Amino acid sequence: MANVESGRPGDAFAAGAAGTAKARLGVVRAALWLIAAVLAVRQVTVVLSTPKGERLTDLETWVGPGGVLHVNGSLYDSTRFTGTPFGGLVLKPLTRAAEEALGWGWTFGTLLLVVALGLVAARALPQPVSRRTALLAAPVAISLLMLSLPVRNTLYLGQTSIIPVLLVLLGCFAVRGERASGLLIGVAAALQPTVLLFAPLLWFTGRRRAALSTGVTFAACTALAWAAMPHDSFTYWVHHLAGVGLGRPADDLSNQSLHGALLRFGLTGPLEIALFLLLGAAVAFLGLRRAVRYARDGQLLLAVALTGCVAIAVSPTTWQHQLLWVLLALVGRVGKKASDRYVWPVAVVLVMTLPAKMMLPNMPVLYPLRDNVVLLAALTAACVVPFLSRTSPHYQVPIPTQYAPPVEARWKHVPLLPFLRRVLSRPNLLLELLLIRVGYSAYQQVRLEAHGGSNEAARATAEQHGEQILAIEKFLFMDIEHWVNHAVVNVDWLRAFFDFYYTSFHFVVPLSVLGVLYVRRPAEYRWARSALGFATILALLGFWLYPLAPPRLMPGLGYIDTVHGVQDFSQPDYGTLTALTNQYAAMPSLHFGWSLWCGLVIAILAPKWWMKGLGLLHPLFTVSAIVATANHWVLDAAGGAAVVGTGFALTYLLQGPRVSARGKPAEVSIEEPDQAKDRTPS
Repeated sequence: MANVESGRPGDAFAAGAAGTAKARLGVVRAALWLIAAVLAVRQVTVVLSTPKGERLTDLETWVGPGGVLHVNGSLYDSTRFTGTPFGGLVLKPLTRAAEEALGWGWTFGTLLLVVALGLVAARALPQPVSRRTALLAAPVAISLLMLSLPVRNTLYLGQTSIIPVLLVLLGCFAVRGERASGLLIGVAAALQPTVLLFAPLLWFTGRRRAALSTGVTFAACTALAWAAMPHDSFTYWVHHLAGVGLGRPADDLSNQSLHGALLRFGLTGPLEIALFLLLGAAVAFLGLRRAVRYARDGQLLLAVALTGCVAIAVSPTTWQHQLLWVLLALVGRVGKKASDRYVWPVAVVLVMTLPAKMMLPNMPVLYPLRDNVVLLAALTAACVVPFLSRTSPHYQVPIPTQYAPPVEARWKHVPLLPFLRRVLSRPNLLLELLLIRVGYSAYQQVRLEAHGGSNEAARATAEQHGEQILAIEKFLFMDIEHWVNHAVVNVDWLRAFFDFYYTSFHFVVPLSVLGVLYVRRPAEYRWARSALGFATILALLGFWLYPLAPPRLMPGLGYIDTVHGVQDFSQPDYGTLTALTNQYAAMPSLHFGWSLWCGLVIAILAPKWWMKGLGLLHPLFTVSAIVATANHWVLDAAGGAAVVGTGFALTYLLQGPRVSARGKPAEVSIEEPDQAKDRTPS
């Protein structure tokens, strides 16, 4: 009796803990579904709020008044219809629908298809999957689909490209019976011919009836369309070679296929066709072989995604709205270390949600990569990425990350986010470079858009703020900009030095500091990088809330722009420079802020006194340069110092004190998971 009674408090505690965990999971799940709903509403609102002539343009040219499906001639007399003849046959009845009702119905119908696609994909995750993952997967999948470029493009244009993807997933994961499965995939192939590549996947994974049913269904649908529209079928399958030459030029950047890439590289004629067929055959062989291997390994969703990536590459034309297969490939697990596990999914999500120009710098040498980034992602997924097998000991339990032991803070509530523990190991380089590039692209875009209003309104507001800053500096006896600017202009070598320093060291020094820390001091790298990120975000708020004209753009004050030359104040945009960057993003000065960050990091971490001194010279030279060249007020530098100080403070509050790189890393087991499970305490 005593044992039973003594066990009751423990049972109650365990039940309470389980209830708390379940409640937290419910809150997280509800929040994720709310995010998915908000994204869905936003996408629909964007589509329906777009002027009538600019939304659902493809649907309008097909079934709208005067659309190609209304005419008695060939669907392909113009380049406005790019689907298969069977697709035209299926869409033909929609020409009788009322125009307004069709637009609303198509938009909400597409939205429902996206939700169904996310639900099916979530249920198809490779086993074993924890209950928590299963509950959270559906809203996450739907949110990613809503954010993806293919879905946004499909909703905007009024396209049908989600239907083949959904039919394939339903055929592979939802319906029972191989014939029904093959029927759905065959219909998908009739709408998008390269879906026929799923027939070999079915055949070599033992679902031969489904493969045969796929081929028979495709042939039947194509024959039906041929009987109903013989001229159109001949035009599509023979004259245009299954869609080549329809719509936009095949070398258009939206065509992310091998054929489009070869045309963009300048290859034409028989050589291009032969090379396309050769490369397409190689990709199909390698990709399908890998897909079969992962399907036999129990990762059928990954196998389906890889087959879809092959279809993207080998199709003569694969437009942006037909690229959803790449997003599905993020279900594959890559990397034995926990720190490497996020590289692949993050890369896929960024490629599928952001414009290519945000992924790579705008440099001519990188144009071949930038223009074909989705194709490269598809090829990499299909043929290169070493996805882990479910039999790997690291599939479920990767090699853990090394964390530093907690460091006692001055205040008991610091860190505010204890789960953001200090990591001692070096972060994945590819992921860091990718996030830095995307983060800087976002920073540039926000900075450019932060001027607020038209050029005239932005100019007036920024100049008014400039007068306020100058008045404050005069009150504080700090208005030295005009004197310094004219003093430097009269000394040629000093002017040349400050011009060079202003234009050359703004990026070189911070990147060099980050690079040295990444290689030599990985724990401090994370600390310094977080502080820099917080400072930059705070600076963006400053640009947005307080547009400010620098001294060189204040008319009538006599400042000389030593870097950009004489400004034409009769033009509201001051020439082409304003189109490239926000000229009124002066407060706070990130030129000085980033240089101060460099100086503080070097002064704190450098082992020798002379290194610390050299580091502190950089912000001194920078503040001199920004004032001498008339690009900033003195108070702009004070603002830069404020955001940097706040960045370090936020890093301290959220993550706790900095970890000493001299200390030994925490003892963390990196045994094989199976060995760790078998070990019992002595």
